[in-house]
Amino acid sequence: MLSLCWILAFGTDILLSCFSGCSHVEPQIWYRAISDEEFVLQCALPDKDTTHIYNSSLLEHKVKWFWRQKDKEPLKPIQESSNPARQGDALWFKPVRESASGVYICMIWKKIPCLKIVLEVQTKKVARCSDYNMNTLYLLAGNGNSITCPGTKCYNHIKKPDVKWYKVRHDEIYLNPTYDKDSGVYVCDYTLYDNTIQWTMRTAVTVEVIVASSSFIVFKKFGDFVHEHQRYHANTYSFPFSIYRKSLKGHTLLHVAKLKEVTEMDFRSNFTCFAENLVGNATAVIQLKRKQKVFLLYVLCSAISTLFVLLLCAAFIYQHWIEIVLMYRSYLIHNETTGDGKEFDAFVSYAKLDSSESDSTLISEEKFALELLPDILENKYGYKLCILERDILPGGAYTDEVVTAIKQSRRTIIILSPAYISGPSIFELQAAVNCALEDKKIKLVLIKFQAFQEPETLPPVVKKALRILPVVTWKSSISAAPNKKFWKYMHYHMPVKTTKMLGNCSLKGFFQRLLSLVYQ
Repeated sequence: MLSLCWILAFGTDILLSCFSGCSHVEPQIWYRAISDEEFVLQCALPDKDTTHIYNSSLLEHKVKWFWRQKDKEPLKPIQESSNPARQGDALWFKPVRESASGVYICMIWKKIPCLKIVLEVQTKKVARCSDYNMNTLYLLAGNGNSITCPGTKCYNHIKKPDVKWYKVRHDEIYLNPTYDKDSGVYVCDYTLYDNTIQWTMRTAVTVEVIVASSSFIVFKKFGDFVHEHQRYHANTYSFPFSIYRKSLKGHTLLHVAKLKEVTEMDFRSNFTCFAENLVGNATAVIQLKRKQKVFLLYVLCSAISTLFVLLLCAAFIYQHWIEIVLMYRSYLIHNETTGDGKEFDAFVSYAKLDSSESDSTLISEEKFALELLPDILENKYGYKLCILERDILPGGAYTDEVVTAIKQSRRTIIILSPAYISGPSIFELQAAVNCALEDKKIKLVLIKFQAFQEPETLPPVVKKALRILPVVTWKSSISAAPNKKFWKYMHYHMPVKTTKMLGNCSLKGFFQRLLSLVYQ
């Protein structure tokens, strides 16, 4: 029947009637292509042993092509045109457009009675093409070159088998050396499985080989300059370089040198290239410039990193300020008590209670003032305290003895509690405030031993002192141990008595202690 159709195929209507049965069969091949690129559609089933994409010796009038864009549309014969062009048993799209998607039916006299092909053309964005390779390559004869299939950069989310090349069978074609006869069109295919359909992804690469002795300008590998520059940048360049034609009319070639890594030295250097052919030669000097956006991004990242480090340092200093100051005093400041004429480092003022008034389960004010405070400040830090009952001989007037003891001390430590605020010991606080106003070397340190409320009857000068003087809070459950922060704060407010000399050993010890704070 098909032979009869061919015999009667002198009219389009008769031929269309022969294809009516063919149009309802299942497609034998499914192709995918990238829009705006060259594409070839052959009237043949895929053959793993074939090496060429089409049969150019076959007369075009023996091959009949029909096409429809949608399933329900009638078939339309493909007439002679420039796009697609009919060559042998193939249709050449130069380039292929999205509108070329559809169903193609072809038949070849005495060879292929009916072949149904589905073509789907997609944009690079839809096909998820990343870093799409060039579809036209210009290679210099005599050099080693390689050709990579552009289609492998598409459909990265779908696993693909090996690429099949027409002319050779590897994922990448190596031409070493490259000859003039290697010019031509190379087509590569690979298979995609999408929604149970086996698609053949096809792309084409046009290769033109340029002979070095032709009228085109070609580049040497930077002439003598490269050999000298390689002494300093032996690992900077990648050879051989890729070559592309920039303009056919001007016969211009672009020779690209790839820098594996750009350094500061490269921005201060001149790069010289040399080109020659039978007509003449030319040289050019190239200088690298930083991309403004990259530089601004570098500056922004540096500023953010610096700010982050400064914030970390500020937080660290805030948290460990007392320890840092104490270390600084220990290693970098001399004794401030020398020659000031004072006998004591601190006068201790506290409420004198009967043993029946104190809570036996807690440390009493008297025990704190007479035992715990001297044990740490005198035995550990080396200060000399003045405790009235212990260090002042009785016999004089109480008020005179208190004032004299305060004036002979560099600090006055006030242990505040409800009994102290409402009892007779408040006189000692008032006397200490008056002495401090007269002698700037005397400073007051308040210890909040227990919570209290200020009586309305307090003198104004005492009320003001309670608000502006430094206060260290005693917490009986956690402050007793010598390594607690309470004692560091007390040490911080006491006079500086260190006499260590500044030196390498002192600095080393200072930084070692500073690092220990960081890793606490």
